[in-house]
Amino acid sequence: MKYHEMEQAEIERVLNTNVSNGMSSKIVENRRKKYGWNELSEGEKQSAILLFFSQFKDFMVLVLLGATLVSGLLGEYIDAIAIMAIVFINGILGFFQERKAEKSLEALKSLSAPQILLLREGIWVKTDSRDAVPGDIIKFATGDKIGADIRILIANNLEIEESALTGESIPTTKTTHPILGIQPSLGDLSNMAFMGTLVTRGNGIGIVTATGMTTAMGKIADMIQSVNALITPLQRKLEQLGKILITVALLLTLLVVIAGIYHGHDAYTMFLAGVSLAVAAIPEGLPAIVTVALSLGVQRMIRQKAIVRKLPAVETLGCASVICSDKTGTMTQNKMTVTHLWSSGKIRNMTADTESSNEWAVENEMKQLLTFGVLCNNSTIKILGEETVIDGDPTEGALLMSAHQAGIQQNIIRQQFSIEKEYPFDSSRKLMSVIVKDSHGKRFIITKGAPDVLIEKSESILWNGKQRLLNSELQNEVKNAVNELAGEALRTIAVAFKPLHTNVFPQREQEVEKGLTFIGLQGMIDPPRPEVKKAVEECRQAGIKTVMITGDHAATAHAIAKQLGILNVDDQVMDGQALNELSIEELEEKVEHIAVFARVTPEHKLKIVTALQNKGHIVAMTGDGVNDAPAIKAADIGISMGITGTDVAKEASSLILLDDNFATIKAAIKEGRNIYENIRKFIRYLLASNVGEILVMLFAMLLSLPLPLVPIQILWVNLVTDGLPAMALGLDQPEENVMKRRPRHPKEGVFSRKLGWKIVSRGFLIGIVTLIAFIVVYYRDMNNLPYAQTIAFSTLVMAQLIHVFDCRSEVSVFSRNPFGNKYLVAAVVSSIVLLLAVIYIPVLQPIFHTVPILLSDWLLIIGMSAIPTFLLAGSFIFQKKAKA
Repeated sequence: MKYHEMEQAEIERVLNTNVSNGMSSKIVENRRKKYGWNELSEGEKQSAILLFFSQFKDFMVLVLLGATLVSGLLGEYIDAIAIMAIVFINGILGFFQERKAEKSLEALKSLSAPQILLLREGIWVKTDSRDAVPGDIIKFATGDKIGADIRILIANNLEIEESALTGESIPTTKTTHPILGIQPSLGDLSNMAFMGTLVTRGNGIGIVTATGMTTAMGKIADMIQSVNALITPLQRKLEQLGKILITVALLLTLLVVIAGIYHGHDAYTMFLAGVSLAVAAIPEGLPAIVTVALSLGVQRMIRQKAIVRKLPAVETLGCASVICSDKTGTMTQNKMTVTHLWSSGKIRNMTADTESSNEWAVENEMKQLLTFGVLCNNSTIKILGEETVIDGDPTEGALLMSAHQAGIQQNIIRQQFSIEKEYPFDSSRKLMSVIVKDSHGKRFIITKGAPDVLIEKSESILWNGKQRLLNSELQNEVKNAVNELAGEALRTIAVAFKPLHTNVFPQREQEVEKGLTFIGLQGMIDPPRPEVKKAVEECRQAGIKTVMITGDHAATAHAIAKQLGILNVDDQVMDGQALNELSIEELEEKVEHIAVFARVTPEHKLKIVTALQNKGHIVAMTGDGVNDAPAIKAADIGISMGITGTDVAKEASSLILLDDNFATIKAAIKEGRNIYENIRKFIRYLLASNVGEILVMLFAMLLSLPLPLVPIQILWVNLVTDGLPAMALGLDQPEENVMKRRPRHPKEGVFSRKLGWKIVSRGFLIGIVTLIAFIVVYYRDMNNLPYAQTIAFSTLVMAQLIHVFDCRSEVSVFSRNPFGNKYLVAAVVSSIVLLLAVIYIPVLQPIFHTVPILLSDWLLIIGMSAIPTFLLAGSFIFQKKAKA
């Protein structure tokens, strides 16, 4: 269908829809059955079977399977079957971990789906873009992503960026009239909007003409089918570290094998032991475990109302040293309420009990101020039962409610006046204007916006019923009123107007918004969120500075910042004008002493981010508008608003706040720090365990001792003792002081803060105590090697299971409640139960080469196992007391 050639009535007929009311639920359901969901089909995913078999493609696992085959051919059937079973179970665990990560990614995609406004049965409904069907009526505005292919019916200064389709970076100006007589390209279809493109200016309404794979974007969907898996800097570091550790582990394993053969051990037994030791010792699963830990952390963040769009942000969160946050809605409740009006030099308190509807008739300027605030407005009042609800922008909603309170009804006013043209609000102009016609056919322009801007645009002022020249004296009157209201933390909106003596409307805002007559001010307050003050204080304790960035008046911003504890004694407030006069270099000299930036435009944000970054800070920057996108993208952690944020801002961000709440940023930083610490915890645990396993075998071979562990026992330790507790560490709760530490330096190494020493020292002791336990029992009865091996096996397992509790803290095993991580307790208990099973269940004993041991032997096992953890923890406490 050539919808671009049709008039509105013909499009409505062809698509069987109605622009005034939209479609019914029944018609929508029928069309969805016919056309499907409005989404692009994804490329083929790896099947579950292929994903499962991919778990066995690791080189060392293949070598182990080859060795197992040799065992079978040599008649060692029990060993072969047991090793196969362990490898199989390990594969199943890996499979479910990858599936879990995959499902969490799908959940993320769903939560990040673009939102659109559809007209259904006369009501505008906000929903996911996938719900749209052909014939739907859709409304869009600056910052929105177009959710389907659309024929535009209404366009107010509408411009759409279509580079994703046309390659043209300059936004296209959109119109509504039919395009006839040519065969246009996509870039020439000025009355059409396409899925995936971005509204950069104005607003409009259109009819959905195509969805899903039938859209222009769908036809080139093969270009966006595959999404490469994102690898974080930490994962890259661990991959590089893994290669080094693999080399070291293989060399040590080879040394064990050579030493064993040299001292008379059977070559086949040493080969199988070497392969098993290599499989157990090589931490090839580290990057995979990091992925799972990041995935689980991302899911926890979602529960705390923060969606991570870019995985590296999880790591970067722990390094954040400055949070630059919007005020409105993020630090405040976004429930604007007009409390004061100003006109003709008088301030009226809207909340005073003395107000009566009779007084409004006397003060015409205030009535006109309220009436014009209703007309220059895109929001609406809805009465739902006994509740009055605002549908639209909170600031505009406050203007409607102030008029409503004074007895001025929106529906009546909009019957008396018709809006003929709109010049949408723009953050750089800080104004919105409409051309209206009254019941007498007279046209005039109404403009609302920032008082300081409107004062400059106005030539006169209404003063006690008369129009007077807005001279410097009256300008000062207005400015003093703004300052007085701002001093009470009130945000002020000014209203002005101008008669229009022609039927030809100006096309550009610059022609409209000049020579105005100033009417008055409405002062409104958006109260601070109660939880933000505590969050700001916690950030300060964590070494993170909070900077408020707002378009509000400096006095308003100062008052709110003071209430929230953002301003310290030495902190300063800077406004946009002062910011304009500074170069980047000059701003760098002052930026660390500025806690509030007021009267700024989104363009200023990029300058602020750059200055802070040049001073060495890791910056988190919030934003919601199209013009915020450059600053969000430039920041180390770009944060967009989930409720008020435009799709452009969300696309540029790495973190989305579902509740637009500053406290959620603090919670995300805390979670980011905890995820990194948990990754360090299981690195510490896994590598210390691996060091212990290698050293007990190496020292035994160097001392010409029998094998303290048989291959199947080594593999069992790798599967059960290493795997389950390590994963449980990834679920550990933050330490109490996690938000009382300085931010982590982004270049900090994985083994910083003495982690390398802890790994080597604990691993060395785990190996030594295991070997000592083996030697004590072996020399007690040299004819009963399986007994000594069972003791060594049990000591190694218990030493690791005790050590895992030490890994929960950077300080000492005694600094945290051992039962604080229920998942870890369950993992340890499960490992102990499985250990007892392979020792005491007769059918498992020949498989794992174990024998039942006496109760008295457990005293030796537990005593030796406790040494690596409690010896070093005790020495730490002794040193701490000595320093005190």
